[in-house]
Amino acid sequence: MGKLSGKDLRDLLSCIKKDPRVILPPTLGHDFGVHKIGDKYLVVASDPCSGVPDEWFGFLLVNYAASDVALSGAKPEFCTINLLGPLSTDPKLFKKIMGQICQAADELQIAIVRGHTGTYDSLNGLVGVATVYGSADAGKLITSGGAKPGDLVMFTKSLGLETVTNFALTKKELARELFGHTRQRELAKIVRSQSCVREAIHLAEEKAVHAMHDSTEGGLVAALNEIAEASGTGFKVDLQKILMPKEVLSLQNHFKLSIKQVLSMSSTGNILAAVDPNVKERAVAALKQCGLDACFIGEFTENKERLLIRSGKETPFPDEPNDPYAFILETN
Repeated sequence: MGKLSGKDLRDLLSCIKKDPRVILPPTLGHDFGVHKIGDKYLVVASDPCSGVPDEWFGFLLVNYAASDVALSGAKPEFCTINLLGPLSTDPKLFKKIMGQICQAADELQIAIVRGHTGTYDSLNGLVGVATVYGSADAGKLITSGGAKPGDLVMFTKSLGLETVTNFALTKKELARELFGHTRQRELAKIVRSQSCVREAIHLAEEKAVHAMHDSTEGGLVAALNEIAEASGTGFKVDLQKILMPKEVLSLQNHFKLSIKQVLSMSSTGNILAAVDPNVKERAVAALKQCGLDACFIGEFTENKERLLIRSGKETPFPDEPNDPYAFILETN
C-alpha cells in the first residue's frame, strides 16, 4: 500500500501532453485536476477503495473522491462509479454496496451519472473507483500550491484517525486488548469522520485558507511535503503540538513503530491547511460550525528547509512517508 515516490510519479506523468483546456493537470502534490468549460472550472477527483469493511464500502468510496473535490473549494456535484469483484462475487453484495453508494451520494447531494460493474478472474477482492466532479469560479479555486511563507500549518481532527478507527472495526479482539472494550466500540462507530467534505467547504466559503490537502495514504508526512513541494516553501512543525490520541501511541508501542511511521499513518478525513495568521480566528470559527477544533502545529517558511521540532530540538522532517496502515491491519 502507498503512493509512488515523487520521482516515480513524475516519470509516470511525463508522457501526458499539455492541453490549454486543462488548468491543473495531473501533478505531484495535487489530489484533483481542473479543466475549463466555458467560464467555469470543472474540478475532478478519482479514488479507489479496497480492503475496507463491507458495511462502510459505499460510504468511503464516495467520500474519498468527494473530499478531494471539496478541498479545492468546489462543491461535489456529480460522480461515476466502478464496482469490480472476483468471479465468485455474489450480485447481492454489489446491490448492497450500491445501496450504500446511493445513500452516501444523496447525503452530499451528488448525482450519480454513470459507472461500470463486473467480475474478473484477476481480482481477489472487491474494488471500487469513484470519480467525482464539481465546479468552481476561477477566482475561488484552492490548490495545494497556495501556501505562503508565514502561513500557519493547521491540522484537523487527530493524527492516525483512519488507522485507529479501521483497526478498531476490523481487529476487534486486539483493539479491545490495546484500547479497552468501551473505546473499541466508540472508535468503531466513527467511520464517518473519514470524510472532510463538510469542513473543507466551510473553510473555503469563509476564505480562511490558502491551501488544503487531506492526509490519506502517507498521513502527515505525505500531505505536508506535498503542500511544500507544490507551494515552493519550507515548513517547521512541532511534534508536541500534533494531536495524537493515546490509541496511536498504543499501536506505536505494540507494533514497534518509528516516529516516521507514526507521522505517516493514513489519516483520511484530516485536513492539512495553510492559514493566513490574520484570519486564524475565521478558520477556527469555520471548523467550530462543523463541531471540530483547529490544531496549529507550525508554520510555512520562505526557507526551503523542512523541520520537525522534537523535544525542543530541530530535526529534518521525513522526506518520504512509511505508512504502516497495511502492516497494522493485515497482522493477525
